[in-house]
Amino acid sequence: MLRLSALYRYPLKSCKGEPLRQAGLDKLGLDGDRRWMLVDEASGRFLSQRVAGKMSQLSALWNADGGLTLSAPGYAAVDVAMPASDAELRGVTIFKDSLRVPDAGDEAGAWVSEFIGKPTRLVQIPLDRARTTQAGYGKDDDQVAFADGFPLLLIGQASLQDLSQKVGRPLEMLRFRPNLVIEGSEAFAEDQWKRIRIGDVEFRVVKPCSRCILTTVDPQTGLRSDDREPLATLQKYRAQEEGAMFGQNLVNDGYGQLEIGMPVTVLE
Repeated sequence: MLRLSALYRYPLKSCKGEPLRQAGLDKLGLDGDRRWMLVDEASGRFLSQRVAGKMSQLSALWNADGGLTLSAPGYAAVDVAMPASDAELRGVTIFKDSLRVPDAGDEAGAWVSEFIGKPTRLVQIPLDRARTTQAGYGKDDDQVAFADGFPLLLIGQASLQDLSQKVGRPLEMLRFRPNLVIEGSEAFAEDQWKRIRIGDVEFRVVKPCSRCILTTVDPQTGLRSDDREPLATLQKYRAQEEGAMFGQNLVNDGYGQLEIGMPVTVLE
């Protein structure tokens, strides 16, 4: 039987993941997932582990006040309040999208600037300022927060085991930053799915996920592997025209609660 075996969210884009026992869904995927982002202060361009590997060491957790608590080794934790919807808007760029979103303020900006090592700002995306998903996939009105292209990423546990075997060492699931992990399927069975149901919520499987150099960053240390693994192996046996594929991007067609252990049904 297929079941949901793990849930992860990433409150701050490209920073530490947060394992969850249960999570709600809204129109942008998991509640609270990738609603915050770091940007270069001068250009507004988004920052990620692709250019700042130490972001893997930055923890960002939702706090009881509805804001974010930032912490990292060697840095005092700081609480960041949710910016008001009419707060100063900052122009930012994430891939091909340009938008204006609330800035979290100077105190947060100073903290993240010190951590990153250059002038940096922290921004937040409200539901009413969401981006549309990658063109050519899904529906025209599908939306996403600060995730790369789609609101959710699913990976089968057996797929990770298959890749680990080929690489020759155990790989951490968090290297691949999924939201949903499914167990009970064959390796890469998710490649054939078009629609699934978890609990009472249906999901469309819209596009395989092309992987980048970020997969070579050890989530515990922030260091890149010298042998370019696991990306090198993925490029050998999971290559498609758009890149090396691992995992499937999803869009939820409803709202509700997810909990580890829920059965997963393949509808199509």
